Amino acid sequence: MAEKLLEAKKNLKPSFAYLIEKKRDGYEFTDEEIRHIVDSIMDSEMPEAQQAALAMAIYFKQMSAQETAKLSDELMLSGEVVDLGKIHQPKVAKVSTGGVGDKTSMVLAALAAAAGVVVPGMNGKDEEFVISTVDKLSSIPGFKSKVTLKEYVNLLSKVNCAIVEQCKEIAPADALLYTLRQSTATIPSLPLITGSILSKKLAEGCEGLVVDVKWGNGSFIKDKEQAKQLARTITRVARSMNRRCVALVTDSDQPLGDSVGTALEVKEAVALLKGEGPEDLQDLVLKLGMEIVRLAGVAGSTLSAKQTVERHLKDGSALEKFKEMIRAQGGKTDWIDNPDKFPKAQYVRKLPAPKRGYVHTIDAGKIARGVQVLATKKDGSLDPAVGITEIRKVGTQVKQGEPLIMIHYNDEARMEASLHYFRDAYRLAPKRPKETLLIEERVA
Repeated sequence: MAEKLLEAKKNLKPSFAYLIEKKRDGYEFTDEEIRHIVDSIMDSEMPEAQQAALAMAIYFKQMSAQETAKLSDELMLSGEVVDLGKIHQPKVAKVSTGGVGDKTSMVLAALAAAAGVVVPGMNGKDEEFVISTVDKLSSIPGFKSKVTLKEYVNLLSKVNCAIVEQCKEIAPADALLYTLRQSTATIPSLPLITGSILSKKLAEGCEGLVVDVKWGNGSFIKDKEQAKQLARTITRVARSMNRRCVALVTDSDQPLGDSVGTALEVKEAVALLKGEGPEDLQDLVLKLGMEIVRLAGVAGSTLSAKQTVERHLKDGSALEKFKEMIRAQGGKTDWIDNPDKFPKAQYVRKLPAPKRGYVHTIDAGKIARGVQVLATKKDGSLDPAVGITEIRKVGTQVKQGEPLIMIHYNDEARMEASLHYFRDAYRLAPKRPKETLLIEERVA
């Protein structure tokens, strides 16, 4: 009897209060405890109050690389794991922590696929005010983003790339945890961000990962050093899970490119695929593209990677692959051939500079919120025609009355409601500000 009691005691699961206390005091969880936590969240066994306390304890006391790797693994295993074993090309995904005006995912999926890399692309919504890549592509008539896992695998087999909404079968425990983080102000937790990214991307079938870690007022990571730490955490944990990973830390203190919206951003992405487009967007696509083809083994050296990326942009193969992806997902490719087919807003109005000077700062978060107010219709959908273009970037000299942005709108009331966001986003100064780097650091 004594032996049975001892065995029963060994098999008792730790109490939730004990787990909260353990992390509060800075101790590491065992693999079994992490599995128990994830199972308890999935099964709704852990009360919400204790889930919240645990998330806050993790936020303040962090998790080791080993803990975070185990958390990522358990979150991944909480749902389906896509098997891409029958696809023999290298599989490398690109993920961003969210940035205003970021069109790189649309371009890079096609670019890398044209170079022979399979690019898994399930798209989640990690920032309420940032328009997702799926939202942007949905401005193309007929484009289908909701697919089954079988359809997703078929798309990757056929086209080498796909951009779809995240299937509910992928890492469902992470979805529950993300909702908890939203309500407990623990979104910026580095181990929880890492667990979320890796669990979803590995479940989607990728073998390697290129991460664009954004920092600045257009991201939920405001501090540059915290962004660098996240990049190191993700790459370290991915390596411990036997996955190749490279991270670039990039500036999100102003919108990327010249436009923010849905159709407006698709048109800018298409322009880039045709060898045009704004310099900052071109630069970031080039750098991220080089990382993808090197990580996939398609190119060996830095020079070879650069030549590969540039060749597929210049010879039109990346554009053709983009059209192939759009066609495979039901979209009309004639809109890609002729972007003038996209709907145009009824009205265009400039935001005038209130005085002469240099653009000193731009709050990308306020720009994004202004566009969201401008574009969101009564039914919650986004008006594809509206947004902003011709964004005057930091360091640009302007005269009083010259446009800082051009506002494309269909509804006068929404435009007026968005104006205070746009006005508050810009700060002008008499002296040119110091030049900032778009790419702060590479972590591999």
